[in-house]
Amino acid sequence: MTTGESLSDFIFRLLPTEDLRSYNPISRSWLLASIMRGPFGTYALGAFFGGLLFTGANAQMKVSSFDGPVTEEELKSFNDYVATLKPATDNKGNQWAQGHSGEQTKAMGLVYQMAEQQETLDQMLRFCDAALSERNDLAKAPVGQHKIWTGGIDPVWPNNVTEKPIQTGGEQGDPVGHLASCAYLILKTDKIHNQKVTTGNPHKYGATYLERAKTYLKEADFSMSNHILKSLLDLSNGSKMYFAKDSPYMGGKPVPWNQQMMFNYAFMNLCSAHRILNDNPKLLAEYSTIITTSMDWFFHGGGVQTKKSKKGNTVYDRGYTVPKTSGEDSNHGALDVAGFYRTYIDGHYGITADQMKPFANMFVDVMTLGDKKYAGTVDGRTDGKGHAKPTKNIRSGYLFLAEFRPDAYKSMMSADFVVGGKGTGSADGFSRFLWVKNQLAETK
Repeated sequence: MTTGESLSDFIFRLLPTEDLRSYNPISRSWLLASIMRGPFGTYALGAFFGGLLFTGANAQMKVSSFDGPVTEEELKSFNDYVATLKPATDNKGNQWAQGHSGEQTKAMGLVYQMAEQQETLDQMLRFCDAALSERNDLAKAPVGQHKIWTGGIDPVWPNNVTEKPIQTGGEQGDPVGHLASCAYLILKTDKIHNQKVTTGNPHKYGATYLERAKTYLKEADFSMSNHILKSLLDLSNGSKMYFAKDSPYMGGKPVPWNQQMMFNYAFMNLCSAHRILNDNPKLLAEYSTIITTSMDWFFHGGGVQTKKSKKGNTVYDRGYTVPKTSGEDSNHGALDVAGFYRTYIDGHYGITADQMKPFANMFVDVMTLGDKKYAGTVDGRTDGKGHAKPTKNIRSGYLFLAEFRPDAYKSMMSADFVVGGKGTGSADGFSRFLWVKNQLAETK
């Protein structure tokens, strides 16, 4: 700990997945209290730090080079690393959203989408099996069987079962998105459909890859239709995402952009899976409309404003949620960017490289203040606290933007990665490095 640094600040600074800190319902005091709660708090704290040390000791994902195509060594280091990971046993602290397991699952999906190595997909299945088995209506107590704010035992992943009533928010989009993403990736890989899943069928979700994909898709749709669309979201205003008026979390208010990206992650992958199966055009159209409306609301409906940087480039400024249009904090901003980039690479929702480049200019021209110095807000401020505090590292969502500013690619990647040097334990960051490296190599 540095002089004057609080214990909670110290703990949060050491978290290997920095996006764990980014979702509003999870406060520093809550995490620290969770670690220290009960008569064995000291041992819990020791276990917490022991886990961090273990993660660091097994940080085997290594960069071979910043130039050229992704190497077999880089992919092997990723696959070897994720094979050692253990999925979360519940969603406390948003483990399946911005927590370790959520970010790791997204990382596996991204790397598989790029390289299509079956061992990567197998690890993703292992995590998705765990996520589905921990859903509130399927898991036994104490993980599941909780009555939430709706009065029912809904198909959700509670992030705090001690609050009364148990709330839900944008974090519900991510585990649904994991299931739908994995289903889509299996469905697009015809050659494995009738193969037995390499890791077995411990939860009886389907012996073959195709059977597993159909289970994931069915259950993801079930969560959508029996909680998110039924109770949590209000789409009555032209399909724009608002939280339902009776929701104890942000009831009646517009869904913040980072949380719209969580829901869009689910909707988008559900669309991709149903598009391949061609099994439910009505549902596909409903999901697609929600995504398209979300994008239009942001880009054309008052969600963002364009400005010129000091270097003369067009940049975006935006807020946490409408009607705010300025000063989004760096942490939530990274989640926004990752979500918009996912929509861009999907290719079905009209997001262009020209629309993405002002995000990149924003990061390079406005947020980058010097060597390992990054602003705490998207408009370049350095006087913020918490999510808006300046950082010495690049939050991993921003790494995607190097694709649109190749002149800044090496400086962005070298901020947190070293060629041939010490490995990293950030699966989300490393996966995004691999993706951008591959994108740039393919365009040369």
